[in-house]
Amino acid sequence: MEIDIFTLFPQAFDWFERQRHVANVLAAGHRLRYVNYRDHTPLAAGQVDDTPYGGGAGMLLRVDVVEAALRARYNADPVALRERRRMIALTPSGRVLDDALVDELAAEPALTLLSGRYEGFDQRVLDHFVTDQLSIGRYVLAGGELPAMVVCDAVLRKQAGALGHGDSALEESFSAALDRGPEYPHYTRPADYRGWRVPGVLLSGHHARIREWRLEQSQARARAHPDAS
Repeated sequence: MEIDIFTLFPQAFDWFERQRHVANVLAAGHRLRYVNYRDHTPLAAGQVDDTPYGGGAGMLLRVDVVEAALRARYNADPVALRERRRMIALTPSGRVLDDALVDELAAEPALTLLSGRYEGFDQRVLDHFVTDQLSIGRYVLAGGELPAMVVCDAVLRKQAGALGHGDSALEESFSAALDRGPEYPHYTRPADYRGWRVPGVLLSGHHARIREWRLEQSQARARAHPDAS
């Protein structure tokens, strides 16, 4: 798949691309590309933001700056882009990212992520240029770069070849395989440590019973923490 990230800080993603699962999918032909708003601004001295009408603290990314960057990348009217490409603005008030949405995005051939800064975007960007507003949680960060990495990490690890084992991403917390519940407990050697023993069923070699136990544990965790399921 192809993911384009619009940002004022493309260098922030250097570390991200060096993570093993990300490097794996990039080597397999998936692509991450970065567009710096400042490189395409129609304003003097690299300006990208302005004060909000009506007053108030903070600055906003201008609609004309965002449009110029989108036109430079796609050679098309950003309004029309929504008909053929998933255009996502990263905002604190957007739809909260969960595994079901990650599955949905991972099936797309291409995504565009718009990273905000300052007080966010001029509302006209959200009204006319994007198909989705997406949040990684109900809190505010300094910008959209970390949320963009979270989205890319979650989406790219669903791609074939990202992880060491092909089944690693199938049965995880909040996956369809666990009915969107949290993952069950895991244990490894030693089987007995300070009197804390691994549940006997996991040592039994009986795969059907192990599967049943794991589902029961997942469901118990969901009941204990309903806000996490």
